[in-house]
Amino acid sequence: MRALTVIPGRAGSAAVVEVPEPSLEDGPILVRTHAVGVCGTDEEIVSGTYGWAPEGEERLIIGHESLGEVLEAPAGSGFKPGDLVAGVVRRPDPVPCLACGVGEWDMCRNGRYTERGIKQRHGFASERFRIEPNFLVPIDPGLGLHGVLMEPASILAKAWEHVERIGQRARWAPRSVLVTGVGPIGLLAAMMGQQRGLEVHVLARSPDGPRPRLARALGATYHAGEVTDLPFHPDVVIECTGAPEVVVAAMQQIAPAGICCLAGISSGARRICFDGGTAERQMVLGNEVLFGSVNANMRHFRAAAEALARADRGWLGQLVTRREPLDRWQSALQRQKDDIKTVIDFTL
Repeated sequence: MRALTVIPGRAGSAAVVEVPEPSLEDGPILVRTHAVGVCGTDEEIVSGTYGWAPEGEERLIIGHESLGEVLEAPAGSGFKPGDLVAGVVRRPDPVPCLACGVGEWDMCRNGRYTERGIKQRHGFASERFRIEPNFLVPIDPGLGLHGVLMEPASILAKAWEHVERIGQRARWAPRSVLVTGVGPIGLLAAMMGQQRGLEVHVLARSPDGPRPRLARALGATYHAGEVTDLPFHPDVVIECTGAPEVVVAAMQQIAPAGICCLAGISSGARRICFDGGTAERQMVLGNEVLFGSVNANMRHFRAAAEALARADRGWLGQLVTRREPLDRWQSALQRQKDDIKTVIDFTL
């Protein structure tokens, strides 16, 4: 079968190659791949700056945002041929640590976890893959291709869960959320805020285009400009840009007892200067919380499946803006102006 692979750490090594059929060691359920989403992590792996191959192998099959159809499933697995599914990315470490031991591998303490398509396990960008039933999530068949949004949605499901858990430290009745950024992560964060009945505000730099239109279509108030220009202080901020200057401004914009979740990842190559003392004073005196969130466990994938199933299908359908066949994977990884989510479509 064909698969999109790289030699981790070697730029220019990405290629579609013939690989063996997936091993039963990967799990008893055989899945035909319909699509894989691409994101910045895939770009980093292809560029040679990230990623690890399975032990004893040179190449890594990439792809961690999956959508597929079950071909074979053993009796009692909870799945049957024809089911639309998505695979969970991370696997617990072998020790296991305290978190991995209770199924919260997204909070692994020792870093010995593995991840499909990223770290020491082959991913989903192959014509077929095998997987364990306890790392597979059913998708509402009505979602069709847009079930490929499951993995990014799981990240926001976790972010919102943690925001709400932190909020329970005291009597809490949030009214507003500010989402910074209008990529797929930002738009899904806004969607989940809307599903929670909050007053949703979305901020980015572009005054118009498909992304601002999608934010407004949710019923969100869209702001083009700087965080510091906002005339209000949100109870919750979901920061999805990873831009240092936006992070600093967002953490200082939250209301007293507010919560700011960092869901974007910085390149780490940009430095800014800011008054850390004033920011710290504000956070302490205001009982404010700043925290980071990444990855997801099975609980979050299931919550994401529920959120996607509840979403307006017409709105959700506009998030996947470009589909490329496997033979045109290079084009899928080249960002275009109006891209929101690009997928490699194995059915083309």
